[in-house]
Amino acid sequence: METVDRYESPMGTLWLTGTEGILTGLSFSHPGGDYAPGSFDAAKHWLDDYFQGISREIAFPMSPKGTAFQKLIWNLLMEIPYGETATYGELARRAAAELGREKMSAQAVGQAAHRNPIAIIIPCHRLVGAGGNLTGYASGLDRKRWLLNHEQEEL
Repeated sequence: METVDRYESPMGTLWLTGTEGILTGLSFSHPGGDYAPGSFDAAKHWLDDYFQGISREIAFPMSPKGTAFQKLIWNLLMEIPYGETATYGELARRAAAELGREKMSAQAVGQAAHRNPIAIIIPCHRLVGAGGNLTGYASGLDRKRWLLNHEQEEL
């Protein structure tokens, strides 16, 4: 049974979802489901640190739901260091190499990133367009800008 917990961030309420303490979602939109405060304390402590400018390893179980390709992209996103960015094209080249392909579409990377169910922790906000342009973010460009500025200020 999926449970829901809430986290009050400097950006507004975040909703954590999952099953048996395994985080499957983090978003700014209420997902529905049974509210269970305290279900994701470790993830909430990670968020506390993040919003205080402390970059920590993830020490709690996550299981985002998606296709094998989406999960590959989400894993590559997790490799982008705190305070840094990568372009969709760069991530497409890395994904192509992982899959043994000659090339891959940056658009395919963007579509997979857009379906990231665990915002902030899986840092799709660190993806930028060619030349560093802010493009596409499921939670809105204002939030993407805020997150990138937050990470830059804390370096």
